[in-house]
Amino acid sequence: MPLAALPEVSLPDLVAGDAAASLRVLDEQAVSGCTACHLHGGRTQTVFGSGDAHAALMIVGDGPSAEDDHTGQPFMGPAGELLDKQLKAMGLERSGVYLANVVKCRPPDSRAPKADEAAACGAYLKRQIQIVGPRVILTVGGPAAKRVLGVTQNITQVRGQWHRYDGPGGPIPVMPTFDPAYLTRAYTTENRRRVWDDLQAVLARLADEG
Repeated sequence: MPLAALPEVSLPDLVAGDAAASLRVLDEQAVSGCTACHLHGGRTQTVFGSGDAHAALMIVGDGPSAEDDHTGQPFMGPAGELLDKQLKAMGLERSGVYLANVVKCRPPDSRAPKADEAAACGAYLKRQIQIVGPRVILTVGGPAAKRVLGVTQNITQVRGQWHRYDGPGGPIPVMPTFDPAYLTRAYTTENRRRVWDDLQAVLARLADEG
C-alpha cells in the first residue's frame, strides 16, 4: 500500500547513480528550508536522516526529539541509546542502517506528529525510501506505521506482523514495532520480548531478502 495522498512539494532531481548525493541534495535544497507546516516555527534545525545511503535496513521513527533537534541527527538521547543497543544485539551498527523520521521538525514537547504534519513531510520520506531502496523497513512508533503503511490502526494492532510498502522500486516488507522512546517509559519484560521478537523477524527477513 503506498503512502497516502501528499501535498504538492517541490523535490530536486535525483543525482544519477549516487544515492548519497541524492540524499544530500534533497536535504539541502528541499528539507532544510521547508515551511510546509507550522512545525518549522519551533525548530532549531531540521532532522533529515543519517546512515548508509545503500542500507538494507531502513528504520523510520515518528519525529525528532529535543536531542535530535539540538544535534540535527535522528534517534539521539536515551531513545537513541536504546536503539543502538537493539542494533548491537542484532549484530548491526547505526552507521550500517538508514535512520529517518516521518516529520523532519520536532513537534512541540516532542509529542507524536499529527496527520497533517506527517502529510506535509510525506513526499520527503517517500523520496528517502526511493533513494535508499532498503530491502526491509522497520517502523518504530504508531505515526510511523500509519504513514508508511497508510493504515489507521494503532501500533498494538499492527506490530509484529509483516506488511508491505509499494515503492517505485517494487514492494518492500515492513515490520512495525514500538518506538524506543516508548520503551524508555515502559521497559517491561513483556514489551522487551515483543520488540525482540520483531527485531528477530527483521533479521530473518534480511537474510531471506539477501
